[in-house]
Amino acid sequence: MLNQQLIAPQSIVIIGGSNDIKKPGGKIVKNIIDGGYRGVLSVVNPKEDKVQGIQCFSSVNYIQNTDLAILAIPAKYCLETVTVLARQKNVKAYIIISAGFAETNEEGSAVEKAIVDIVNSVNGCLIGPNCIGVLNKNYKGVFTSPIPEYSAKGCDLISGSGATAVFIMEAGTLLGVRFANVYSVGNRAQTGVEEILEYMDLHYNAETDPPIKLLYVETIRDPQKLLKHASSLVRKGAKIAAIKAGSTTEGSRAATSHTGAIASSDITVRALFKKAGIIYCSSREELLSVASIFNYKELKGKNIAIITHAGGSAVMLTDVLSKGGLQVPLIEGEDAEKLKTFLYPGSSINNPIDFLATGTAEQLGIIIDYCEHKFDFIDGMVVVFGSPGLFDVENVYNVLSVKLDVCSKPIFPVLPSVVNAQKEIEAFLTKGNINFPDEVVLGIALAEVYKTPAPVFEEVVLPEVDTQKIRNIIDGASNGYLNTREVAALMDATQIPRAFEIVEECKEKLLSKVEKMAFPLVMKVVGPLHKSDTQGVILNVRSLSEAARNFDRLMQIENAIGVLVQPMLMGIELFLGVKKETGFNHTILCGLGGIYIEILNDVSAGLSPISTSEARTMITSLRGYKLIQGARGKEGVDEKQFVEIIRRISALVEAAPEITEMDINPLIGTKDSITAVDVRIKVEKD
Repeated sequence: MLNQQLIAPQSIVIIGGSNDIKKPGGKIVKNIIDGGYRGVLSVVNPKEDKVQGIQCFSSVNYIQNTDLAILAIPAKYCLETVTVLARQKNVKAYIIISAGFAETNEEGSAVEKAIVDIVNSVNGCLIGPNCIGVLNKNYKGVFTSPIPEYSAKGCDLISGSGATAVFIMEAGTLLGVRFANVYSVGNRAQTGVEEILEYMDLHYNAETDPPIKLLYVETIRDPQKLLKHASSLVRKGAKIAAIKAGSTTEGSRAATSHTGAIASSDITVRALFKKAGIIYCSSREELLSVASIFNYKELKGKNIAIITHAGGSAVMLTDVLSKGGLQVPLIEGEDAEKLKTFLYPGSSINNPIDFLATGTAEQLGIIIDYCEHKFDFIDGMVVVFGSPGLFDVENVYNVLSVKLDVCSKPIFPVLPSVVNAQKEIEAFLTKGNINFPDEVVLGIALAEVYKTPAPVFEEVVLPEVDTQKIRNIIDGASNGYLNTREVAALMDATQIPRAFEIVEECKEKLLSKVEKMAFPLVMKVVGPLHKSDTQGVILNVRSLSEAARNFDRLMQIENAIGVLVQPMLMGIELFLGVKKETGFNHTILCGLGGIYIEILNDVSAGLSPISTSEARTMITSLRGYKLIQGARGKEGVDEKQFVEIIRRISALVEAAPEITEMDINPLIGTKDSITAVDVRIKVEKD
């Protein structure tokens, strides 16, 4: 965890500091001096007497006791240096800029581990190695530029990539995004994103601490710690957005179940972020757009008024907002007609509100006032106003700046003319405002922010299941896919309704049982994993003679060990799945079932344990939700029971963490009941 020696060091030594500011060691010295560091600063470099006017020592053996050491020397010297600093100079905080450790080879990994052991032995804190350093209000401990001006109400940035942190700061500064504390964790040998969030959570003061946290994450080492402290920060009033890179692992393609083929690491990470209240972002551009949205007033509803003089931008923004689940509602009626009298002929007030290229600052102010005071159903506004280069738009931006302050509804300014209106945009930003240069990126980010739920506050209480029976089945099972009898027993222990079925490898025994069943029936091969792919599912079997012929056909399929027979149920096909990623709780997925799960890939996911509200959100967020509700004269599905079954699956995997993959595909749903028809469960006990 972070300590005070790292955050507010009274003394800093730079190992490898230099007079050459084109080298990392030299640039760090310059940045710390230029940043106005007020503590004791010293340098170690055997080739220099003074470094940029700072006292320089030939060896770490000669320095005074120091709070923070920043190492910018070859990796091969770092272990010895850290050992001396820790054991002789009382150094409790380290930033290792140097590369050549675990990211290189096993030898580098061993050295890195040895350094961590030394730092841990003195209860110290290590940032890096292989990072750009740390920025905060006390010192500028990085070798990069630019160095953004510290803002107490700016964004904290924690990044697994130093270069990406620089790119985010560069692009953000141009938009008006401000920054507070910046941590580049590099190889996160001891301190990663999770540990920094933990410190921020445990010490969070909503009155004084930066409320916005931006994350760039390449590896989540401790998902439970991330979930715990991120969700706690959000509940305290902080806002978090994150990029998780490297999520599309190839491993999921080799999975043998529907869930395994669909549930990539990306879905699991999205489920983790959603549970924690973190906004998932796919790019630096989107991350900065979310950060910009965080800086404006909160959007509390989904109805957006688009105010513009650019029709094309309005159309694109309308499309992306609608696709994201927000609405651009029609504006009409007496007040709308009154508004129109203030605008030039040809203006449109239906929404988007287009007040033409000749629109004035006064007209913009009137439109915003109507959206604020007259149109109660409008929850927020997007103002798209650029310049064709014909006249000065400073008055327009001045009005916009005032309205941003006085309006209770959020206003998001899209000022796309970064060349024609460069001077006016710069003046707009100097007033503390932030610009969204692209309306589509804003629309995507705004929808993502709006639909990300708050983290679950209460402790999740799952439905009761027969835990003892579940444990007996799992303990007695072998690794791999459970047989049909074990699966049926688990469904019964979890109280998930399942279709009546018989399984036989003997034709005569099967037929003697089939003749007691009501037709039509479904017959399935037992053995092959993907029954449909092997033509191993036969529907609408209507007679005993058909059943006899189909038995022979199914048993000829490669790897067939028997035949399963069920009543042929009618209804909407649904899907439930489970995937276990290393280190994460089980990911539970739901969607439309049958072949459509792979073709449409319309699934939503949550991390177990799943609350009632989370399960309901999983269902309602599906693109095919209207089918579940009932559409085109067809009855829908019992949503309450669907929610209950999702939560019972969650209870099952909590009782049996050895379950690594699970498919219920399909569940047949009607307005009265939901029945599991085809279930596959895989366990790994190692």
